[in-house]
Amino acid sequence: MLLSIQDLKVAFRMGKVDGQMQRQLAVKGVSFDIPENSTVALVGESGSGKSVTAMSILNLLPSNAEREGKILFQGRDLLRTSLSELQTVRGREIACVFQDPMTSLNPVFTVADQIMEPLIKHMGMSRKQALVRAEELLNEVGIPEPKRRLKAYPHEMSGGQQQRVMIAVALACSPKLLIADEPTTALDVTIQRQVMELMARLKESHKMSMLFISHDLGVVGEISDHVVVMRHGQIREKAPVAEIFHHPQDSYTKALLACRPSLTENPARLMVIDDHIAGRSSHEGQAKPKDPNAPVILEARGLQKSFFFKTGLFGKKEFKAVKNVDFQLKKGHTLGIVGESGSGKTTMGLTLLRLHEPSGGQVLFEGKDLLKMSGNEWQKMRRRIQVVFQNPYASLNPRFTIGQTLLEPMEIHGIGASTAERQARASELLKKVGLDDSALNKYPHEFSGGQRQRIAIARCLTLNPEVLVLDEAVSALDVSVQAQVLNLLKDLQDEFGLSYIFISHDLAVVKFISDEVLVMQNGDVVEQNDTPSLLAAPQQEYTRRLLGAVPRGYQGSAAATTA
Repeated sequence: MLLSIQDLKVAFRMGKVDGQMQRQLAVKGVSFDIPENSTVALVGESGSGKSVTAMSILNLLPSNAEREGKILFQGRDLLRTSLSELQTVRGREIACVFQDPMTSLNPVFTVADQIMEPLIKHMGMSRKQALVRAEELLNEVGIPEPKRRLKAYPHEMSGGQQQRVMIAVALACSPKLLIADEPTTALDVTIQRQVMELMARLKESHKMSMLFISHDLGVVGEISDHVVVMRHGQIREKAPVAEIFHHPQDSYTKALLACRPSLTENPARLMVIDDHIAGRSSHEGQAKPKDPNAPVILEARGLQKSFFFKTGLFGKKEFKAVKNVDFQLKKGHTLGIVGESGSGKTTMGLTLLRLHEPSGGQVLFEGKDLLKMSGNEWQKMRRRIQVVFQNPYASLNPRFTIGQTLLEPMEIHGIGASTAERQARASELLKKVGLDDSALNKYPHEFSGGQRQRIAIARCLTLNPEVLVLDEAVSALDVSVQAQVLNLLKDLQDEFGLSYIFISHDLAVVKFISDEVLVMQNGDVVEQNDTPSLLAAPQQEYTRRLLGAVPRGYQGSAAATTA
């Protein structure tokens, strides 16, 4: 057995109250094994303790963490090793790949510097030897022109390339165990597929084991051999992957599987964890068709956005990010925008909102061109068209309480007759997105990523908008919270007649919420159709490739359930 975790408990000291140290128990007696040459997946919602469990292995936890139990790595108890011994294990025998490569890679060091560091430190290589090996590693993880990319800085690479660099850094010293913490969450489906296949291939070629942490059961089903399901710091179920998918025993595991949007079904609502555990009906029938004669509320005609870059002393180069995009959005309908990273879908959404100034075209809102409005006219119009961004860590002011965050837009736009009325509306919206009044006096850093996104959606709804541009608004959420938010968006649409532009790389989510889908590639619209027709019979090879990259969970034989 490569690694054995036995009765692990992790608590965080929260400070003293009346002279007594308060502790919050995050991991409550967790035990599982990772065999050699195997992939074990840790699955659960945000706050389940899966990342805390994984980071306990190398003690990559805050200083207020306390660990008990045993973590046996090839017979050594890592809980009882000295810091100097642990530092020889980190990177050399056990390596990590984290969720967001931009926060893991040092922005002031080149790619070469960051790959060479563990090679020099742990392997005793000279800089010349380490540079040769760094180029080999970039080639191994599929970075084109590896010699040239060694001189690049992280910001000069795409998200998928950054994650490949992180994998190259992790594999530099040929570790026996790779801990991968949500390594594909922020990537589009085709890049996600490439990274998954890359990690599976490298696991085999390097003869290493992998601890794969994820909330996406579709990904887990394709990459893992064994699955450990966690909730509230405890293990609810552990079994081979085939058994988890075909014969789950625990109600929580069954609920996680049931929450996933499907490419084959079209329910009116998605199940959430509590629905399944309480035994409530799985579906409320099929989704109701929308009014095909609904008026058009937003229309783009020949929308263009170009960026210009200096070349040489006086030269200038044009990059066309959005090229003559046309679409119509009907009142009460949802238009899904899909495509790979760099396809122009987010740039198109931001140009609609004049967060990027357009290079050409028209955006008509109830017949008025938004792109020609004066500053005062546009300021008044902003209340009616709102945006929810992808990254809740960057979109919430860290110095504002949640109450201040929700009250500020209402005060600016004169919504609510008094502060008390605005506070009541803020409380009501928090409840709608699955939070309670206690959140009002807290700050963003006190919430998980999923909770922050719900707060961002609540803030957006304070202004009673008519059109929402949702830019990857549920991509960072675990399946149950994602289901809650998607159900909420449908409820709000039915209640208020909201119209959505829903930008996403997750085609299963797009299928659930969208009435029409627009597919973008390299700034162009390559295909557009109503959702059922486009997904059932895509006309373009690019669309078929996007569909083929969607993780579908474990597809092996139901009989393959032996450990």
